[in-house]
Amino acid sequence: MGHSFRGKLPERKGSTTYAVQLKDVSQAGVNWQSCIETEITGKAAPKFLEPNDILFIARGNNNFAVLVDEVATQQKTVASPHFYLIKVDTKKVEPEFLTWILNQQHSQRYFQRESEGSLAKSIRRNVLEKTVIVLPSIEKQQQIVRLVTTISKEQDTLQKLIDNGNQAMTAIANQLFNEYSKG
Repeated sequence: MGHSFRGKLPERKGSTTYAVQLKDVSQAGVNWQSCIETEITGKAAPKFLEPNDILFIARGNNNFAVLVDEVATQQKTVASPHFYLIKVDTKKVEPEFLTWILNQQHSQRYFQRESEGSLAKSIRRNVLEKTVIVLPSIEKQQQIVRLVTTISKEQDTLQKLIDNGNQAMTAIANQLFNEYSKG
């Protein structure tokens, strides 16, 4: 689990430590600019995030994994208790691959089936630990990661083209309405 705070996570401007909360995370990754500065409290020694760590959202209706990138190393950062922190042996597992496989439909259906709670769903640690992971060779994992990265870039490019087309159509429609309203 992430770091436990007593009560509400305290915001302390000027601190050297930051905390990643649910609001800071999306499928795209961690928005480091939205993380708050905080003060580490409690008896447990903090587990600071490092590159190649994986954050898994343990609470809520969207249980997905996010890879921690290089930005986290520029500051001391902990995860809030809503996350499981997964440390990976990079000689055996590509962190990007594990993140990807945890977010795939097969894993997601498993998490939905095994989640507990009526209003606030959660995934127990042993459920995450029992997730079936097909682990090909490290070379195959790297190939898959390269393919996923390429496809993701293509999807981003296509979305930008769609957005630009929609903006162009809106501009044309606005121009037509403006000309009509003047005439």
